[in-house]
Amino acid sequence: MSGRPRRGLVAVLSFAVAFASALVPATTYAAPAAGEAPRTVVLDGKRLQDTKRRLDQGDAQLRETVRKLTATADGWLAQGPWTVVDKPKPAPGGDPHDYLSQAPYWWPSQPKTAENPWGCPYVQKDGERNPEVDSGTDRPDLGKVFNSVTSLSLAWYYTGKEQYAEHASDILRTWFLAPATRMNPNLNHGQFIPCKYDGRAIGIIDFSQQYSSVLDAVAILDTGAPGWKASDHASMLDWNKKFLDWEVNSAFGKEESAAQNNHGTFQDLQIAALALAAGNKDLARRTVLGAEKRRIDPQIAADGSQPQELDRTRSWHYSTFDLVAHTRLAAIGEQVGVDLWAYRGPHGQSLFKAVRYLLPAATGAVAWPHPELEFYRYAASDVVHAAADAGDTDARAAVPRLQAPPGGDLWALRPAAEQLDSIAG
Repeated sequence: MSGRPRRGLVAVLSFAVAFASALVPATTYAAPAAGEAPRTVVLDGKRLQDTKRRLDQGDAQLRETVRKLTATADGWLAQGPWTVVDKPKPAPGGDPHDYLSQAPYWWPSQPKTAENPWGCPYVQKDGERNPEVDSGTDRPDLGKVFNSVTSLSLAWYYTGKEQYAEHASDILRTWFLAPATRMNPNLNHGQFIPCKYDGRAIGIIDFSQQYSSVLDAVAILDTGAPGWKASDHASMLDWNKKFLDWEVNSAFGKEESAAQNNHGTFQDLQIAALALAAGNKDLARRTVLGAEKRRIDPQIAADGSQPQELDRTRSWHYSTFDLVAHTRLAAIGEQVGVDLWAYRGPHGQSLFKAVRYLLPAATGAVAWPHPELEFYRYAASDVVHAAADAGDTDARAAVPRLQAPPGGDLWALRPAAEQLDSIAG
């Protein structure tokens, strides 16, 4: 699948986006007042505001970090927008507006022939990504949407350069809002397996691992970004409410919530973040509070290890991955009166212990002692930062010895954990 809409479609899409924006009815939405902190759901809006103030006052270290951020944002300016309708074939249901992705660790077991074009049946190879999943589906473009709007919105917030906000707004409207190009608010066809399933609950993680960052990007744009209108906010809020309803009430959503490993944690994160963004603070609080016994107790052992993730061929990746969800949930908890960092399970389990278990390998002191097809030490950097900010002295001591990710350590600008060694393609 092309990285951006086909040449002949670009003009049509641009017109459709502008036309759709004009047709959105007026709304009574009140944007944050001038000087008000962003109403983010995971990131601490007041902390972002303080960081911007220090940057404006000439903080040299922050200026260097912003240069790293804008280098990434500049790379996105010539890319996109993207749309779910620009794929060779629609999802199995036939609606081109339905999101479609293919299970990444499933491979054909037979030669592909005219009678068996997929090479079915498919077999699982855990941790080994089948390259065919990156063609013909929406998954690669979805990652570009998520990553671009996160970088672009932050770059606008810290520099004030309009082109960042305008492009982020165009990307969001094209993927989520414009009638001609928008995605339907469901994941009925996520991670399908050829000749086996038209979609699976497990495909929800395509969204849940990063969508909370998109919610924060929207909140940042809501502070007065050029190109982002009150009508865009209202339409995005409506999309998120419909998506939240699907997440909570659909069979796939319920199945993913019942998952006992990182899928369940990320589903909690997504529901809590959507609920908070949609104004349902009670659901957000209940979801975070429930994570104590539903997630921390069964997922983290007394020594801080995560046994279900250690069983994977990518044990380092999945151990840090699950903690991204836990630490982002903890950040939401701070807004709804739940201190997830303070929780202790019946065997002494805690998020602090889980992060400490990673510290020897994260700092390079020892080799990771579990199976890992591709070890990247920097994958743990953000979750260590999160534990340090939450008050853990061991994590604080480890911060200077962390390995920076390829794009640089951006924690000072967006202090919420992200999966730094993404294997989504």
